[in-house]
Amino acid sequence: MLFMKSFILGLSVSAPVGPIGLLCIQRTLTHGKTAGFLTGFGAVTANMIYASIAASGFSIVSSFLLEQEIYLHILGTIFLFYLGIKTFLKKPVQRTAHLTNETLLSMYISTFLLMMTNPVTILNFTAMFAGLGFDQESSSTITTTALISGVFIGASLWWLFLSVAASIFRNKINVHLDLVNKLAGLSIILLGMFSFIS
Repeated sequence: MLFMKSFILGLSVSAPVGPIGLLCIQRTLTHGKTAGFLTGFGAVTANMIYASIAASGFSIVSSFLLEQEIYLHILGTIFLFYLGIKTFLKKPVQRTAHLTNETLLSMYISTFLLMMTNPVTILNFTAMFAGLGFDQESSSTITTTALISGVFIGASLWWLFLSVAASIFRNKINVHLDLVNKLAGLSIILLGMFSFIS
C-alpha cells in the first residue's frame, strides 16, 4: 500500500511542467526521446538523493544543505538563466540524431545539477512522506526501500511518458521548432526571474 502511495507521489511530483518539463519536451523534439528521457531522469536522480535523505533521517546532511540554501538558490537561478538563454538562442537542427555540442550525458547532468540546487526538496519530501503515514523512527529498511522505490518508479515513468508523447508528435511540431525553442527558452528565463525575485 505504501509503495502504491509513493508511486503516485512520484508521478505527481514530476507531472507539473516546469523548467525541466520544458527542457524535456524541447530536447525530445530536437534530439529524440532518449535525450528527453535522460533530461527528466537527471531530475529523478536528484530527487531520489533528497528523498533518501528525508526518509533516512540524515539530519546532519539535511541541516548542512538547508544552511547553504541561499547560495544553492543563487546558483540554481543563474543556471536557469543559462539554460533559458541557451534554449532561446538554439537553432533547429535538421536531424534528431545530431547532438551538436550537447551529449546525452551533459543533458542528464545539467538537469541533475539544477535540481540539486534546491535543498528545500528535503523538507518537501519529509512533509509528503509524513502525509503518507511514513515514520522514520518506527519504519524498517524494507518499508523505507518500498517508499523510495515507489517515488523513483513513478517519477521515471512520468518522464518516459512525456518524452515518448513529445516524440510521437515531433513531426507535426518540428516545423515550428524554432518557435518552440524561443517559447521554452523565454519560459525558463521567466521562471529564473521569478526564482530570483522570490
